[in-house]
Amino acid sequence: MSTFLLILFILAIVAFTWFRLWHNSPRHKGEIGEERVCGILSQLPDGYKIMNDIVLKTPKGTTQIDHIVASKHGVFAIETKNYRGDIYGDDNRREWTQIIVTDVTYRRKWYKTYTYVTKNHFFNPVKQAYAHVYAIKKILNSWAYLPVVPIVVFTGNANLSNVTTENHVVYDDNLLNTILGYNASYLSDSELDTVVNILAQNNIRAFVDDKTHVRNIRAAQRDSDKKISSGICPRCGGTLVKRTGKYGSFYGCSNYPNCKFTTK
Repeated sequence: MSTFLLILFILAIVAFTWFRLWHNSPRHKGEIGEERVCGILSQLPDGYKIMNDIVLKTPKGTTQIDHIVASKHGVFAIETKNYRGDIYGDDNRREWTQIIVTDVTYRRKWYKTYTYVTKNHFFNPVKQAYAHVYAIKKILNSWAYLPVVPIVVFTGNANLSNVTTENHVVYDDNLLNTILGYNASYLSDSELDTVVNILAQNNIRAFVDDKTHVRNIRAAQRDSDKKISSGICPRCGGTLVKRTGKYGSFYGCSNYPNCKFTTK
């Protein structure tokens, strides 16, 4: 009997450890954020077509888009981030920074509070959203006049006051107003149906699992890094030129404004 109880105890510890790791994993947090955004998008009026978890082919592999909203007023490529803490970033830098400040009080013979600062880096979500836009535009090249709008939406308790951007980087409670702020019509009902069908036909999520997608991303990143180190724009093949902007020096493509690629 004692051996049976010991096995149960070990299994309970393993299950609890696995649950904590899974619950706190970036993948699980991302899924929670995407579910939250799905619920918000479901409140859009009739005429807005919603697609979730789309994978499109690109010249360098694949790109995964959390949400696409298609309407007469444009197509919206939505990148979801479920983060907390202070977020620092701008349109140009390659990575953004998340800083979490936590106060923990320990009780010994007296109370003492320690402040812990955690700093994490993640790829610039604006650049991610623009990669989605380029993939969508290539598929919908018959509608060159149709706006394809990148949106980065933060769920959770993130503070975006330190983000400098000319793009839509919004809290989740501002997502609907951002989409509904586009009022001009570009498509008829039949054209909208055609656009949605083309996007659905090009969605290869059923054939690409997460591991394959990650391998594609890493291969594309290695290729991009190699070109950048050689002074070549990874987006259009132009020459990278050193420039000075509002936030310091950076390298930009010589084909600007046709190509707006930048890097540190």
